[in-house]
Amino acid sequence: MYGVSGTGAVVGEEWGARAARSRALAVLRVRGRALGLAVLPAAVAVVLYAGGVTGHFTGSGWDTARWVVTVLAVLVLLAATAVALVVARARPAATPTVELSESAAPDLYRLVRDLADRLDVPAPSAIALTPDCDSWLEDRTHRAHRALHKHAAHRTSDGGGAPVLVIGSPFLWWMRVAELRAVLAPVVAGTGPAAHPDIAAARRFVRGLDAAVAVPETPGLDPFRRLGAHGVGQVARVLLRACRGHAGEMERGVAAAGSERAQAVDYGVRIVAQEQVGLAYAGWDRLLTRVALPAWRMGRWPAKLDAGVVSALTELSRRDRLADGFSSRLGERPACDLLEEPGAVDEATSLLAARLFHGGPAEAGPDWSPVEWSQYPEEVVDRKWRTDAARLHEVLDRLGVADSSAGPSAAPDGPTLTRVMAHLSVAPSAKEQPPAPADASDDPDASDDPDGDDLSALDDEPQANPAADALAGALSALLAREEAAREARTAATAAEAAKTAAAAPGATTPHLAVSGPDGPLPLFPLQPPRTGRDLLADHVTAMVCCAAVDTAEAAPGLDWLDGPALIVGGERASDLGPRVLALVEDGDPEPLRAWLARTGVRPEKPVRLV
Repeated sequence: MYGVSGTGAVVGEEWGARAARSRALAVLRVRGRALGLAVLPAAVAVVLYAGGVTGHFTGSGWDTARWVVTVLAVLVLLAATAVALVVARARPAATPTVELSESAAPDLYRLVRDLADRLDVPAPSAIALTPDCDSWLEDRTHRAHRALHKHAAHRTSDGGGAPVLVIGSPFLWWMRVAELRAVLAPVVAGTGPAAHPDIAAARRFVRGLDAAVAVPETPGLDPFRRLGAHGVGQVARVLLRACRGHAGEMERGVAAAGSERAQAVDYGVRIVAQEQVGLAYAGWDRLLTRVALPAWRMGRWPAKLDAGVVSALTELSRRDRLADGFSSRLGERPACDLLEEPGAVDEATSLLAARLFHGGPAEAGPDWSPVEWSQYPEEVVDRKWRTDAARLHEVLDRLGVADSSAGPSAAPDGPTLTRVMAHLSVAPSAKEQPPAPADASDDPDASDDPDGDDLSALDDEPQANPAADALAGALSALLAREEAAREARTAATAAEAAKTAAAAPGATTPHLAVSGPDGPLPLFPLQPPRTGRDLLADHVTAMVCCAAVDTAEAAPGLDWLDGPALIVGGERASDLGPRVLALVEDGDPEPLRAWLARTGVRPEKPVRLV
């Protein structure tokens, strides 16, 4: 490992840059070979015609060869021209980001330019934020990207502009200014190798091939054009496989050169800041999956996710001794102070996170509205519980389950928890004692081995709680219908907005890169689809929480690491989950009944639904 200063770092940097340039030339040689192969029939045709003019290649055989080679050359040139045009014109994928103009973050731009001057590299052309715990440089010199990002008009038209610096938005809120500068140093140092003509040309070629592969999936192509696009895509795949290894090694060389160059700037601070990167990633993941996702499913999106990650990481540092002391840094100047309007930027990145990870609409609407953290317990937690409880009782009504909470003759005033517990704790066949095994003398096929295992009996074992399975299946079907209806409304709203934008005078075609090459949003779903038993457990838990809020001294709350929480006596009820699972999985209501009695919840009382 080379030292922080001296010739070691210089040698390491030069080695990385040379390796990157060498691999870039290898990528360009693949392009050159493809071009040479495309013009080879034309060159042969020229030789044949030259031989005919000079009298060396005469006769009917040579005339036929000239015509055949000429036709072949024309076809190959036409195909090569089509491939070259598609590769050059195909729009490379762009990461969905929130663009930051210099007027919105002058101090941040000043910090990045000062960092570039200290590293002696070109400054990035612009800065953008992404709702992720990562940072990188992204080339947006393609004309389609320049048409989308109006602020990039100052870049050169030949694509030689500097790349855009993409910063993870959680870093700005959790990290301090010095830590952010140290983390960004290796990223900004990558603009030096990116400015080399060979590396820039190789990157453009690889990005063009990658974009050409996705052209056949472009909507709106007629069958003939789609057939041609498939042919171009196959050629692009062959070229991409030929240069994939060289392109990967080129990027490793660029990263090595940038890392070595960045050792001269804030090296000691960077070691400490890397710990904050891992901590921020853990807190951001918990915040999205435990806190934001329930709100997104309710049609609400938290408007201050980046501010929430600070609360989540502070809570983590309070609970986890490994993170002890990290919250003491909060007295220093946060990196979000480099923004002119941190609240507006946080809201924009929060909406983008909802689009990427959940697939929500691009703008707020009646079914998609923001929610503040102070309103989260009432607007999200309580509403979620009561919506789930209402759905649970709707399914019970469809299954014809009677309410036994008020006795056989009394009419109930509303839905009760007793109804749910009675249905799930009905003694099914699985809870009955299995019949005694038949005597071995009565079974002529019985084995004489007393130690033999009868594995076939395990396959015929009944389910533990058939009532729960039937209820879970009905819940899954109802939720699937509701989700399909929601997606249809979202698609209709998006189509109407796109139609209105296209009809506006002087409007440009909206950028579709946010939909991604692999399909529509969400590009990065947070969790796999939940099973029926998981859905049933969530709904039963919601019913218990509704009963606790309505009949006992309980309230909905927010746990920054675990999401919606039931607050009983000023403390979070953390022992409810296993008792609900005992009821759902085994049909045993006793653990839950004991918990209800201890907390003062009255399951026979009707609860308020939405």
